[in-house]
Amino acid sequence: MGLDFAIDELYATGWSALDTAGCEHTSAGRLFPGLKRVTKDFEGAGCVLRVRHMRDFDCFRAEWSDKRGAPLGAVVGRSEAEAAVYALAQWRRQSAAIGA
Repeated sequence: MGLDFAIDELYATGWSALDTAGCEHTSAGRLFPGLKRVTKDFEGAGCVLRVRHMRDFDCFRAEWSDKRGAPLGAVVGRSEAEAAVYALAQWRRQSAAIGA
């Protein structure tokens, strides 16, 4: 997939970098939210994000749940940043679909 794909998906949900607090830059200069900012975005919506390294598969898994621990979704990526950004994109799509 790649970080650029995850960023494209995030921008496709309407996310913008008008507020650059907590953002990072790709080598090409594109802005994307860092892990701390993504985590805060999930917390602000009443969700918990957890990103962990899956050693057996050499990838990162980002999973989000509600405050009670009920799983709401999960994605994988080659890097922590990729998994977090893609998780935010997918969560934003889910939220838009259910009108939250």
